[in-house]
Amino acid sequence: MTHLVDLTKKPYNLSEEDVQWVEKTISQMSLDEKIGQLFVNMGSSRSEEYLTDMVQNYHIAAVRYNPAKASEVYDQNYILQTKSKIPLLIAANTEAGGNGACVDGTEVGKEIKIGATNDVRYAYEMGRVSGVEASAIGCNWSFAPIVDLNRNWRNPIISSRSWSKDVDTVLQMSLAYMKGIQESGILPAAKHFPGDGVDERDQHLSFSVNSYSTEEWDNTYGKIYQGLIDAGLPSIMAGHIQLPSYEQYFHPELTDEDALPATLSKPLLDELLRGKLGFNGLVVTDASHMLGMSSIMSRREVLPTAIEAGCDLFLFFNDPDEDMAYMKEGYLNGLLSEERLHDALRRSLGLKAKLGLHKKVKEEILPPKQEAMSKIGLPDNRAIFREVADKSITLVKDKQKNIFPISPQRYPRVLLVPVKGIEGGFGALINAGKPKAIELFKELLEEKGFQVTIWQDIETKIKNMPPEEQRQALSNVYAQKRPIADLTDNYDLIMNVADINTGATTQRIIWPASKGTPDIPFYVHEVPTIFISLQCPYHLADVPQVGTYINAYDGNLVTLEELLKKLMGESTFKGTDPVDAYCGLKDTYIWRGK
Repeated sequence: MTHLVDLTKKPYNLSEEDVQWVEKTISQMSLDEKIGQLFVNMGSSRSEEYLTDMVQNYHIAAVRYNPAKASEVYDQNYILQTKSKIPLLIAANTEAGGNGACVDGTEVGKEIKIGATNDVRYAYEMGRVSGVEASAIGCNWSFAPIVDLNRNWRNPIISSRSWSKDVDTVLQMSLAYMKGIQESGILPAAKHFPGDGVDERDQHLSFSVNSYSTEEWDNTYGKIYQGLIDAGLPSIMAGHIQLPSYEQYFHPELTDEDALPATLSKPLLDELLRGKLGFNGLVVTDASHMLGMSSIMSRREVLPTAIEAGCDLFLFFNDPDEDMAYMKEGYLNGLLSEERLHDALRRSLGLKAKLGLHKKVKEEILPPKQEAMSKIGLPDNRAIFREVADKSITLVKDKQKNIFPISPQRYPRVLLVPVKGIEGGFGALINAGKPKAIELFKELLEEKGFQVTIWQDIETKIKNMPPEEQRQALSNVYAQKRPIADLTDNYDLIMNVADINTGATTQRIIWPASKGTPDIPFYVHEVPTIFISLQCPYHLADVPQVGTYINAYDGNLVTLEELLKKLMGESTFKGTDPVDAYCGLKDTYIWRGK
């Protein structure tokens, strides 16, 4: 049995007139238009020619674009809505604030940073600010909040993108975010069903499995999704995440080898999500190029199978002509049923009717541009970021006696040591061109009167040598040692600063080949040492020997300013650890110093 949508019930609550618009619109579509209405495009250009072609020749239902300046995004969205026969859902990834909608938008804080404030008000503010800025430039849909649980410290994708490890915290903050963003007419899409954060693997690169039993799932992820659904959640993003326990619950004959990710699993989407949990809204797939989906079956099968399983919108073309052909072929050969095709169309059109897009003149779907630009980056909204920074920075481990407050009088000579992880990857791409946090921190310390040196590791120095010298230098790296006096005679305080991006297979610390150098904090009994993590909350697993460990959650200038106030005793540490920063390891609690 396929659970069909009821547009008169939540989250739609449509009038008879609205429902008639949905049905009439479907009845007037050609088959190619119906097929096109199953897709969400990721635009590769903002030119009027390209955008017009996508909506008029491929008949797309929705867009999720790459952020740009607010004025550019506004112009893009105006073209899209005025050139499209049917109004579009236009999505942004407002996971941390309005900066997910436009690059000059306002960041409020990553979810984990909000979680560390232990104040649900900031989750609401993140939704509210996201909604104000995103709606101003023409967005009406957001792929947020992230409602995953931070249960595996090795997971590099959820790492800083989840509110907490605690079920009730995640539910309450997600509800608050949902309330805030809907005030501006933005539809939230909670992700990633059936729940990330148990497995450590990244669905971009491999299969991922939520290994919870049905009972464990009901008490955790199930409780979160049920709470959001009961509150009227309009849409959900299905993850490329398997949940074998529930597939086998509904179909005992299935084995682990039969397990499919939620994006392709009718038991998970139709029987669990729509049946057991009663979700009546729209389901969109996570990005279709991710290996967790693309490696399960051929793309020819993936496209229609995803819609037949219960997804209503397919996220991103690989190639528009090829994908449209595959989807149409799947419909014509019966892999995608007439019933499921029309149900998917009703759900996406139903959300557009919920937003009232069908009642607006195309040229008036977006607000006037001057009015829109006036809502981006408002000072009162930007001030929230500093509040969040002040209340979130967490002194996780505080076992060195009397290390605080730091001052130029107590510790005149400071060595900052950059701590590295895997370089490159998506995280490096999105952070390209941004100032390095450790250099900003150096400037802030020097303004306070500290003498500051940033350690340059030997491997970096070797890379800058002439090729003929590199081989000899490399052969000596591991053999090199140095007297402890090189540290104790020259520095009064050492701060290790880890600024390791998400978006790689791991966020773990990668130590260089050298030994006896400051790269590795072996000197915790020789020089006062503070370890600061600016992104990943779990680095204590790799530096259990340190007595003072701080999670700051990002390396933005304002956060660094608030961090320095706390180090110098001008402000107290207020953050509450939203995860298990000790990583479940007994040795991370230990401090052997005096």
